[in-house]
Amino acid sequence: MANIFTNLFGKKENRQPLSNTTLLLTITICTFIGMYVLAMIIWGGGFLNPQQFLDLFNNNAYLIVIACGLTIVMITGGIDISVGGSVALITMASVVFMEDHGGGIMSSVLISLGIGLAVGLVQGYLVAYLKIQPFIVTLAGMFFTRGMTTIVSKVPRTATNEAFISLKEHYIDIPFLGTYSRNGTWIPSSIEVGVIIAIVVVILLWAMLKWTRFGRNLYAVGGNSESALMLGINVRRTQFFAYVLCGLLAGIAGFCYLLHTGAGNASNATGAEMQAIASSIIGGTLLSGGVGSVIGTLFGVMSLKTINNIVVASGLREPYWQSITTGLMLCFFILLQSVILSQRKKKLGNMAG
Repeated sequence: MANIFTNLFGKKENRQPLSNTTLLLTITICTFIGMYVLAMIIWGGGFLNPQQFLDLFNNNAYLIVIACGLTIVMITGGIDISVGGSVALITMASVVFMEDHGGGIMSSVLISLGIGLAVGLVQGYLVAYLKIQPFIVTLAGMFFTRGMTTIVSKVPRTATNEAFISLKEHYIDIPFLGTYSRNGTWIPSSIEVGVIIAIVVVILLWAMLKWTRFGRNLYAVGGNSESALMLGINVRRTQFFAYVLCGLLAGIAGFCYLLHTGAGNASNATGAEMQAIASSIIGGTLLSGGVGSVIGTLFGVMSLKTINNIVVASGLREPYWQSITTGLMLCFFILLQSVILSQRKKKLGNMAG
């Protein structure tokens, strides 16, 4: 983040051209801040309540995690539309194991990670080593996981394990944020345990992409796989581990989803994969690969959910209005990215000439 402000506001002789990833990240952050400030000014009400802002995280911790997984895969030029089905299977399997077989929190975590890892391993092998189109592989994965969810249990199940319920209902208060009730009592704002998990995931992935060889390899493979191969990068292995990591993150997201809802259902996380893809694109990740940031994805999720809240605040409460605005927002960001990168490429070409 410091590099962004240095490049934008530092002395001219110290400035360096922003990378495509940093440029799109800057646009996403500025868009979100501008959107939320505008909502506070125009609609006020809930937008001025710190708890409503934190609820963007509380309600979407699982989406942040799977969107980060999609970002990793999309940086390599791939796609994964099975993550929503994986989340549904994980929640159902975890609840059934806890309720019918005496499992606890640790068993739920292991099941979540195990299912996510298994899906990631299979899909990664099929995409990276058998060279099957990612969309086809993960489409099959989506159908398989949704079907397996129904096999595990045909009816919705609710977790009643005391230790799990205690963890689910545990909130972390933020003392310096809150509101006064009508009788003058101070009510601190709070976040769920899943939010802490999501933030830790974002920080770890950001550090991995920025400072590790594997992170640099992901960008290289997505930018140009042939050039990456000539540089000695194992393209297949990089692609394979990108899908494995995405599957593992889907496992973590499944546990976060379970912590938020406490129930297993075949319809859980329906459409989550499309929201994750949209959030990644809004956050500056290119479908063509080579450009992306998990910090941008975090702000992409926040932007997507903020625009939905704005639609509701405007009185348009029907679900189709949220779908329409999501589609328009996605098209806007795709067009914006295309124009900016095209102009940037032309400018750099003129400077080189």
